[in-house]
Amino acid sequence: MVIGLTGGIGCGKSTATAAFARRGFLTTDADRIVREAVLPDPAVLVCAVERWGRGVLGEDGTLNRAAVAEMVFTSESERRWWEGVIHPRVRAIWRGRVESAPEADWVVEVPLLFEAGLEKGFDFIVCVGANASVQLARVTARGMSQAQAGLRIASQYPLEKKLKLSHAVLWNDGTPAFLDAQIDRLIERLRVTHPASRV
Repeated sequence: MVIGLTGGIGCGKSTATAAFARRGFLTTDADRIVREAVLPDPAVLVCAVERWGRGVLGEDGTLNRAAVAEMVFTSESERRWWEGVIHPRVRAIWRGRVESAPEADWVVEVPLLFEAGLEKGFDFIVCVGANASVQLARVTARGMSQAQAGLRIASQYPLEKKLKLSHAVLWNDGTPAFLDAQIDRLIERLRVTHPASRV
């Protein structure tokens, strides 16, 4: 079974993914793939420089993520172009990982799962949600201003839309134990509805 896990920024997707991992799921994270494998790719750096100039590179020649964020979160056309560069590469990597262990049960964390039209690539989709005030507090606690956080939230589908499109919802504005209990109930449900899986 391959679960696609999505949700709004600041809703605790990575916390939920880690909880699935503790229960024996193999996991992979699209954002980490971007940071560790895609952004350092020389072909991606060339694309960025050709589009925006060498100002998007740091002194060490790596991508200046803050400069790129300024470009893509303030311009719809630039964001869509950048996603066209990034998304196919990310998709190829996580699909390769899943295909390398087809007998396993997987959770693939993809923040822009619906925005990128990836819903047909999963057996089951889980959305992690939280109240807007909790979501904003978590994002600003990472060092973003409220304006920056607002731009990132606005770049995604509204959370309520993601919730409606998903097969199941994990609500994560309570304690870790509250989230864990929801995941345990979900796994029990999946054992019934997807008996071929190993969950």
